Amino acid sequence: MRAVVQTVGRAGVTVDGEVVGAIDDGLLVLLGVTHTDTVETARTMARKVHELRILDEERSAADTGAPILVVSQFTLYGDARKGRRPSWTAAAPAEVAEPLVTAVVEALRARGAKVQTGRFRAHMLVESVNVGPRTVLLDL
Repeated sequence: MRAVVQTVGRAGVTVDGEVVGAIDDGLLVLLGVTHTDTVETARTMARKVHELRILDEERSAADTGAPILVVSQFTLYGDARKGRRPSWTAAAPAEVAEPLVTAVVEALRARGAKVQTGRFRAHMLVESVNVGPRTVLLDL
């Protein structure tokens, strides 16, 4: 599982003209799933995201209550080493990935995090205003 975690002043996801998830002053998490990921991997990712000390004064969302916007992003497993057209073979298929993305979201909520999401399998417009910018890649 991979996540790109960014501090944002605001971020949102729009699908077909409707805002389906939006936050202010929190974390935008682009989340990719691979074939070997499990529910336990999802729980570990949720803990790492929630406790990541990337906010001001080296604080985490767990410390501050900052909201988290989770957006599924299979392209994090794109491989363009052999040319200009990425291969997506390392990305888990949707029927495997979707429940694991949901497991991350549920694990974050179980930890008390305020979580918004994108919409799986939808053409999403993702907007963000990065703060810092501070961006961290978590790769489990």
